Amino acid sequence: MRLHLHLLSDSTGETLENIAKAALAQYDDVETIRHFWPMVRSEAHLERIVQEIAQNPGLVLFTLVNLQTRRTLEAQCRALGLSAVAPLDSVTDALSGLLGQQAKARPGRQHMLDAAYFARVEAIHYTIAHDDGIGPEEWEEADIVLAGVSRSSKTPTAIYLANRGYKTANIPIVVEVPPPPALFTLKNPLVVGLTTSADRLIQVRRNRLLSLNQAPETAYVDQESVTHEVSFARRMFADNGWPVIDVTRRSIEETAAAIIALVNDRASDQ
Repeated sequence: MRLHLHLLSDSTGETLENIAKAALAQYDDVETIRHFWPMVRSEAHLERIVQEIAQNPGLVLFTLVNLQTRRTLEAQCRALGLSAVAPLDSVTDALSGLLGQQAKARPGRQHMLDAAYFARVEAIHYTIAHDDGIGPEEWEEADIVLAGVSRSSKTPTAIYLANRGYKTANIPIVVEVPPPPALFTLKNPLVVGLTTSADRLIQVRRNRLLSLNQAPETAYVDQESVTHEVSFARRMFADNGWPVIDVTRRSIEETAAAIIALVNDRASDQ
């Protein structure tokens, strides 16, 4: 099945994209053609978009706070016989009822340059500067330190956590090279061990070697060596009492969510 999906937002459209992605994940065998229209803030801009929608009819999702712009879009979609859905309306209506006040109708207000925004930027800078074992003398400043063998998703998970506002360092666990002593004396950050099955790790590493046009059969992907690596890392995690997350069948988002839950649990216990 083929679906044209039109996403209209008066801001960056990030929220709308995430909603659409989550909803579409519930359906199989759907070829989705996305038409993304961010920063829609004028009638003239909307008119051009409606022309495109008419040429590629499908479902229209929108987050538009300007009442006149919304009404124009809804009227045009009705004329075309198309559904136009504002997925945030039910949430804002419920909040208005509970809080006893109307929404401010300010586009992009969640992207305001407030303290949380700058904290997130700082977290991203810190995380990039402390990738792959760099800067152990500054690990105490981190919120989270990820440890794991090579190709256990440490860097992408750290970057994702940084985008959520967590300063995250990561350190590779290598059998032949002991980690810096600082790793075992950290007080502020939560140290989390990432592990995976040896078979999955070999598959990921082999694909990595092939993408680099390197020999696909080395100790890096040897079954016995990789199994030993994984066991070595697991023993280190256990000896130090660090929580462990198996990333074998987890997405980056799922791994990060589990780590954030650990951080929150730790904070509630303190």
